[in-house]
Amino acid sequence: MHLGADSFVSAVTDPTTERLVGPEKRMADLLEEIELADRVGLYSFGIGEHHRSEYYDSAPAVILAAAAARTSRIRLGSAVTVLSAADPVRVFQQFATLDLIAKGRIDLVVGRGSFTEAFPLFGLSLGDYDTLFSEKLDLLLQIRDSEQVTWSGRHRPALTGQGVYPRPLQDPLPIWVGVGGSPESFARAGLLGLPLMVAIIGGEPRQFAPLIDLYRRAGAQAGHAPEKLQVGLHVFGYVADSNQAAADTIYPGWHEMFAKISRERGFSQPSRAQFDATSGPNGAFFMGDPDTVAEKLVRISGQLGGVDRISLQMTNPRLAHADLLRGIELLGTEVAPKVAAAS
Repeated sequence: MHLGADSFVSAVTDPTTERLVGPEKRMADLLEEIELADRVGLYSFGIGEHHRSEYYDSAPAVILAAAAARTSRIRLGSAVTVLSAADPVRVFQQFATLDLIAKGRIDLVVGRGSFTEAFPLFGLSLGDYDTLFSEKLDLLLQIRDSEQVTWSGRHRPALTGQGVYPRPLQDPLPIWVGVGGSPESFARAGLLGLPLMVAIIGGEPRQFAPLIDLYRRAGAQAGHAPEKLQVGLHVFGYVADSNQAAADTIYPGWHEMFAKISRERGFSQPSRAQFDATSGPNGAFFMGDPDTVAEKLVRISGQLGGVDRISLQMTNPRLAHADLLRGIELLGTEVAPKVAAAS
């Protein structure tokens, strides 16, 4: 099981000064975080895509290009690319170019995202939520499989044999499908034989076992080899020197982030009791000292029938840069070896 980190490049208020870290400084900090992840041996680092004022990750391919030029071993990817709101031709061209810069270290994770701002921003209808993604995924896979593409659909002008360049170093470019909780999404990924990245942001991870089983059964029935049906998890988490330090460091930003989302979506306001329960042994947050986090990673992987990759999304709006660096260091130098020894 490989371990990595993901970032949504959230705007950060420094908890010691109560001042907002400017976007230029935040980007510099992010690249330092990715460089550290590379040095301490983490397997991967992913950049999300959002189109909201509190995140600076609306152009993940640009960030990943800067990261690729500064790293040498770590795999880099999207977490996730909002394919529904993008042109598959441009997405492929961008990530193929990235793969050349990174010398074959790129993963493309595509999904629909958990926010909807991209739809009105790019003139798309939420009524086409499902068909946009399925159609664009079909085109993206055809582009990956062939330089010259003949294709037609509802949401994009047809291709009549045009070539799509450049081609990536990896053949084929790894394309993962990012999913939430829809059984149809799990089954579709299995039928296509694509690796699966499951975003777990609440509840209990073990509840996803039937959906992951559905993915594997759909893939097997479609004739795909088991080794093609990889499963990854994208989860919230943070590693500190003690369980209490991890919780106390993360909670203020977690509360700020989820209070805003709850207001927007009409949910009840989050509480410390809810946070503590979600951070507990069976909850969705992977938080604590290295022993606690490693044990939980191994246990949850077993509950889900084996997981190939887990990425911890550790950034939040009140997490100091130094604390995030410490979390990345502990994840790479202490958690990853413990997980490897137990696997």
